[in-house]
Amino acid sequence: MHPRFRTVSAALGALALLASFGCGESGSGSGKGGELNMGIAVANISLNFAHEMVLGAESAASHAGDVDFKAVGPPNTDGPAEVQLFQNLTTRAKDGIVLENLDPPIFTRPAARAVDQGIPIVALDTAPTDGSKVGFYVGNDNYALGELMAKEALERLGDDPKGEVAIGVPNPGTPVLDNRAQGIADTFEKEAPNVEIVGPFQTYSDPGQNYSSWSAQVNAHPDAIAFLGVGDADSYNLAKIKKAKKGSWLSAGFDVDPKTLDAVKDGSNFVTIDPQHFLKGYLSTAMLIESVRDNDGKLPEGWFLSPGGVVDSSNIDEIITRQKSADAAYDWYKPTIDKLLGDQEANLKPLKDAR
Repeated sequence: MHPRFRTVSAALGALALLASFGCGESGSGSGKGGELNMGIAVANISLNFAHEMVLGAESAASHAGDVDFKAVGPPNTDGPAEVQLFQNLTTRAKDGIVLENLDPPIFTRPAARAVDQGIPIVALDTAPTDGSKVGFYVGNDNYALGELMAKEALERLGDDPKGEVAIGVPNPGTPVLDNRAQGIADTFEKEAPNVEIVGPFQTYSDPGQNYSSWSAQVNAHPDAIAFLGVGDADSYNLAKIKKAKKGSWLSAGFDVDPKTLDAVKDGSNFVTIDPQHFLKGYLSTAMLIESVRDNDGKLPEGWFLSPGGVVDSSNIDEIITRQKSADAAYDWYKPTIDKLLGDQEANLKPLKDAR
């Protein structure tokens, strides 16, 4: 396994014990010229996708300087637990919070209360609900990322493929994940009419449950030509199952967990789709800090589109190198960061169009 990330133990106790990261000493207040108290809340501090966002957010806070920055999240995906952690965070991160979650409806009222308290809130990775009073969102075009995965699969399935393609979604009802799955399904429907889409099936974000779910689907669809997941654990569990069964089907998922990169490196998975979570974490935090210091806390309005990409055999070594440390990731992303932050208006879209 490549030593890409420092790990955050999920054994730090039930729901209440968090992972926390600091930049600077504990501060008492804000204002444009003083130390800022800020933070980020994520859905699952132990999974790679959220850890990447935290690393990006920490990097932006560190580069900005004079920011006391804290990250919180439950050890397992648990919306109500994250709500409590977010509410606790609002008592100290008075100058701004980046909020990522997988259950937007239950954050509507807590987010609105934070906004009413004068705390700038940036939605990250999952678009905010209408009643949340959050008007700025940094995220991918997830439907397009789903299309991208399907097109990569179709390139490898040859002309006029036939058979079943199974799709898995860890948390059905989460727009970011559902949009990816819809992009996959629609692309196959348009470009491969003889392919039968089965699913999306719930595959769960917990790695153990995810493995069991995919094992059941592989057994239920022995003649499938591809198994495609849209989440973090989907990637490495599909690779593990494929190796164990010596399968010939295509398998792939999302994100850049070290085990996922190993699966792309050894050819078990033909690709992984990289939503570039570090980049999103960096951009959201950098723009939050800029808004507080330079614009009296007034955030932009709309959906700030952050890019994603494909990781395959052609660039796997480059991505493995990128993932070795937060500094390496920042160096790799810096040209993109400079471009996106240098022309923010060009990347803003209406919030209603987020998908």
